[in-house]
Order: sequence, then C-alpha cells, then structure tokens
Amino acid sequence: MSSAHIFETQSPSPVSSELDEAVHRCLVAGFEGTTTFPDTLKRLIDRGLGGVVLFTRNVRDAEQVRELTDALRALRPDLLVAIDNEGGGIGHLVTAGAPDVPGSYALGVVDDPNLTARCADALAGHLATLGVTASYAPVADLQHHARNPVVRTRSFGADPELAARHLRAWIAATEARSIASCAKHFPGHGGTETDSHHDIAVDPRPYGELLTDLEPFRAAVAAGVPMLMSAHVVYPALDTNRPATLSRRIIGDILRLDLGFEGVLVSDALEMKAIADRYGEAAGARIALAAGADQVVVAVPDLEVSLGCRDEVLDAVRSGRLAEERITEAAGRVRRLAERYAEPVAGPVPAWDAGAGAEAARRAVRARGVPPPVPGAHLVDLFPPPHPALSWGGEDLLSELRQADPTAGGTAVSGEPADPAALADGILRISARAPLVVATCDAGLHPWQARLRDALLARRPDALRVDTGLPEGGALCSYGRGRVNLRAVAEVLAGV
Repeated sequence: MSSAHIFETQSPSPVSSELDEAVHRCLVAGFEGTTTFPDTLKRLIDRGLGGVVLFTRNVRDAEQVRELTDALRALRPDLLVAIDNEGGGIGHLVTAGAPDVPGSYALGVVDDPNLTARCADALAGHLATLGVTASYAPVADLQHHARNPVVRTRSFGADPELAARHLRAWIAATEARSIASCAKHFPGHGGTETDSHHDIAVDPRPYGELLTDLEPFRAAVAAGVPMLMSAHVVYPALDTNRPATLSRRIIGDILRLDLGFEGVLVSDALEMKAIADRYGEAAGARIALAAGADQVVVAVPDLEVSLGCRDEVLDAVRSGRLAEERITEAAGRVRRLAERYAEPVAGPVPAWDAGAGAEAARRAVRARGVPPPVPGAHLVDLFPPPHPALSWGGEDLLSELRQADPTAGGTAVSGEPADPAALADGILRISARAPLVVATCDAGLHPWQARLRDALLARRPDALRVDTGLPEGGALCSYGRGRVNLRAVAEVLAGV
C-alpha cells in the first residue's frame, strides 16, 4: 500500500480550539432577520465568526438597525458588521435614513475631491450612528469598456489618476469616522463584458493594459485602505485559469508583493455564479483562503451555505490540504482589523453635511451643459429592472419630476414592455400638446430602450433626450440613478 493511500485513509485529526476560532474568523455570513437572528448564526459567532454582512432584508429603520448591531456585538464585541455602502443606486439603508449621495461616476465628473470626501463622510457618519463598522466601498474599478454590465456609474471613471484622487479622499473621510473602508474589486472589474454575478467573467487584455487598472488600487493601498475585495474575474495575462479570488499569483504576488498590501483581502460573495457554478461555494472558500484571501463572504441568508464553507475549510485544515499557517495568518489580519474597527466609537456621532450629495449631483448635471427647462413635460423614463444582487429603492425620474413640477406627467417603464408599438402610440397620443422628454438608462446594453426611444423620436423629433446611466448622446445626463441623481435632473427639467 502506498504512503499516499495510507494518508488518505487516516482519520482526520481534530483541530485545536484556537485553530477552530481562526477558521471562523475567516468567514463573513449573511442572514435573515431585522430584530432577531437564527440560532445557527449565534453558534457561528460564538465559535469566532469574523463578520456579518447586512442587506436590505435586515433593514427596517435606523433604530431597528442599531438595536440589531448592538445585539450582534453583545454576542461577540469583536464581530465586524459590514454593508455595501457605495451611494448612488446601492441603497440598502434607504429606509434607515441614509444620506442621499450620488454614485461615484457623478463625483468623478465633478472632480472635486473635497466634495467626494464630504459625501463619503456623510455615508460613514450614518453608518456610525447605526453601529455598522465596515463599508464595502469605494469602487476602485475603472469604467472603460462600453459593454461592461456591472461597474459603470459605480466607478469614478476611466482615468486612473482621477480615480486615485477620489479614492484617497473617500478612504480618508471614512477612516476619520473610524469605519473600515474596502476598495473593490481587485484587480479591476471594469474591462469585462460579463457580470460575475451571473457567469464567469474574463478580461482578455494583455498584461500591459491591465497595469492601468492596478493604479487605483495601488493608490488605495498607499492611502491606508484596511480592506480590499477581490474580483471573480479571470485575467489570462495574469493567471491562465483562476479568477482573481482564487489566484495565488494575483493575490500573493501582485497584491501582497507588488502593491505591498498588508490588510484584509475579502472575497466577493461566493454564491455569485462565477464561483458557485464552476467550483461550488465550499470549494471556492477553501481555494480562496489557500490563495491568500483572509475572509470569504457568503452573502445569501442560507446559513447552510456558510456552514458548508466552514466545514470544507475545517476538513482541509485537518487533512493538510490547507496549511494551518495560512489560516493563522489570515485570522491574524482579521483580528487586527477587528481591534481597530469592530467596536463603534463611544459617544455622540458628529453631524455630517446633509447637503453634500445634492450639491454633487447638481454639479454633475451642469458639468455637461444645461438645456432650457421644459415645464409641464411628458416624461418617458425607460430603465432596466433592478439588479438581483444590488439594492434598488424604487426611485424613478418621473416621481422626482412630479415633485419638482406638479404639472408634469409621464410614464415609467422598468423592463421591456410586452407591446412596444402600442406603448409608443399611447405615449404620443397622451403627450401630443406637451413637451416630450425621453430618458434611457444604458440603452446600449438594453436594446429595447433604444428601439422605443428611437420610435418616439422619429415621430417627435423635438423631444428632449436624457441619459440616466453613462452618456449616450442625450442633452442631459445624470451619471447614475440614485435618487439624488434623478432629483438633480428633474430640477433642471423643471427649471427650479
């Protein structure tokens, strides 16, 4: 019998309590609940769970969120409580009174780092009042691929130097509130045509071109960002087969050695199909930690998935497939992060600038020229249905326009209509005597919008075009669909 066969048939040895806790430190779990949480989560926390991530499902109002985070920390004071908090359309905390802040692209258009810092301070200050201690923001991806489906207005733009100066401003403002920031998605998700939530994404560019995308992350590391989040993207020029989350070459050599990052590398959510469909969440957790990640995220509230990841990692440590030293190193980084950020700062939270977001959104619209107002307009607002993994607060341009101009009317269309021709006929009939405004959101990615828009313009060439995503030739562009972005456009249309 070979020695390899003997090794395979040996019973796995138990791990020490210290190593068991270290494994749990490397996990971040999503869960169901607004006022209580599952017993399974309590047991995970008791064994050392490193963090939880909140979503819209966990949010009812500000008082409830603070009670929830206090209850979680009562179980373990060094538990990190995280949330995606980018501003713009990523709005998990809308019902908890989140500050209205535009997405990063609008901030890049204005290009005033002081204003970016004021917006980031508002977001971080609000988190501090809620007891949320880690923010999975800002986005450091460069948006330079016209057909990228997931970064877009979440990015500061395509220029690495512009992105770098706004990342520095955002990170410093968040740090000043004692909130942990997290630049994402390393080494950049902006060069893909695929959303890694839905499938494996590949960035086929050569090594020299990919270096540009590293620069914002290099700036974030130099600014002292305590966390980076990895991308579920394959970069053949960097690693032939493995997505960055699972790549020792990308995490170990490029991130740790080249960029000199010593903080916590956290994975994007493992249930995203780029990982789940090809590797499975549990194997993904093991491979990511072996490659150099320090925490792996399971965002779905099904704690059986988190338990499966935990068990896979424990089994790998017991069998020697995953080195104890790697888990100890990762848990040590998480422990140091928790020592710095896990417990909220005591005492009242200083106020933030509640008007910073509105100022930024207005300046972004006006940065590209302003047509004359169109009072009493009939607005057609076309936009895609909400992303299944990114929150959407139900905002639309028509509602904002009616607030600014009660004489306005119109139609909001989310998703491809069943009968576009009938819809166009109805719009033209109703709007015959009113100025017509046609707004689209990334029509290049959603051809039904372009077809409906063009059908309306063919019969109403006087119509005013508005872009609510990236610019596509409209007379106005909001550079995002956050509520404050849409409000700024509505004010221009109404002339207020």
